[in-house]
Amino acid sequence: MKNLNRRDFIGKTGLAAAGILSSAGLTEVFASTAGAKKKVALVGTGVRGLGMWSKPVIAEASDIVEFVGLCDINPGRLEYAKEFLGGNIPTFTNFDTMMKQQKPDILIVTTVDATHSDFIVRGMELGADIVTEKPMTTDEVKCQAILDAERKTGKKVTVTFNYRYSPHRQKIYEILRSGDIGEITSVDFHWYLDTRHGADYFRRWHRLVEKGGSLWVHKSSHHFDLLNWWLESEPETVYARGARDHYGDKGPFRSENGTCRGCSHKHDCNFYWDITKSEHLTKLYVDNEKHDGYHRDGCVFRNDCNIWDKHAATIGYANGVNVSYSLTTYQPYEGYRIAFNGTKGRIDAWIKESGAMELEEYDEIMVTKSFGEVEYIQIPQSAGHGGGDKRLREKVFRFPEKVDTWRQSAGSRDGAMAILVGVAARKSIASGMPVKIGDLTDLKPMAKKA
Repeated sequence: MKNLNRRDFIGKTGLAAAGILSSAGLTEVFASTAGAKKKVALVGTGVRGLGMWSKPVIAEASDIVEFVGLCDINPGRLEYAKEFLGGNIPTFTNFDTMMKQQKPDILIVTTVDATHSDFIVRGMELGADIVTEKPMTTDEVKCQAILDAERKTGKKVTVTFNYRYSPHRQKIYEILRSGDIGEITSVDFHWYLDTRHGADYFRRWHRLVEKGGSLWVHKSSHHFDLLNWWLESEPETVYARGARDHYGDKGPFRSENGTCRGCSHKHDCNFYWDITKSEHLTKLYVDNEKHDGYHRDGCVFRNDCNIWDKHAATIGYANGVNVSYSLTTYQPYEGYRIAFNGTKGRIDAWIKESGAMELEEYDEIMVTKSFGEVEYIQIPQSAGHGGGDKRLREKVFRFPEKVDTWRQSAGSRDGAMAILVGVAARKSIASGMPVKIGDLTDLKPMAKKA
């Protein structure tokens, strides 16, 4: 079958003309209509689209939502997605055709990160509210286009920051609001990806800055959003360093054909991974490589890798808080350590997600007063990003009008402020100088979020 190109896929997509950006915060956009189901369409039928935003939504909310379309550039993957989800959802390889024919109320965007803005903007132009996976987009130009289109069309963008919804992170938010440790002055935040999860980014399209914006944007936007949410403020300046010391062209050898399959080094490589052991991934990706040439099991030492595998940044917030942040991608365990330093005490957490050490069935937060007691708070762990996935889906689809007590709903401004830290970090690495967030779009950082 003839390969489809991105222009055919999107249709006649035109970015919205410049306009006034939308107001801060998220206006709820999924208020239910009595007796009517919301019509939902999905663009991007990869693992995330199927595993987070279609299969579970159908299982959890089929009484209130109806999937009316699936869209992907890869026709083989589309057919498998249709089968995987039950076999009766209409499929499309042309985005405009799907939108005009099916007229969804909600468009879920789970494509390659660099294409998010195309579908977000065009989706709003064609009448849908948007639910988009993080990162909202990958650079400041695309970010501005989304902000402009949202204001112009009157439609709304929801960014799915599931980390906000996990119980232990919600508890940290509550403690910070309580004032127990006084005013926050600085944060130490260090995230570790292990040799399974971390390496997987270097197998996939994420290894290319032009596809995923680098892990500064694709992965760290999760972390930057948590900071923005926890601190109830917005980043103002970023100074960053980054390097690639382990993956890509730093590897000791590489696959002759660019994939793990058929590699002569598979017996010597600690990162060898046999994708064919997964029937789901084989049917979704391997069987459909002929349509678009995408290999899900790429060699982690491919020479075309151009992202960093270690990251460090100093982030200055508009409310005066300083943040020390780092991300590394080849650790023996996975998780993060975070500490909030306040005028009356400190909050510490060491959240363990994988590793050979003892893994408790709870996440523990330690609250230490400057002149007093230490309190240990244990939060039971839950499946799905710490329990966040299901709670996020429930808020988006079933309880959109429920009072947002912990301000977990995220809109376009939240999405922008999360990715702009990563964009600024890339620019800082290139220039060796600090970068001001306010210079990137017409959003101006707020000391206190409204």
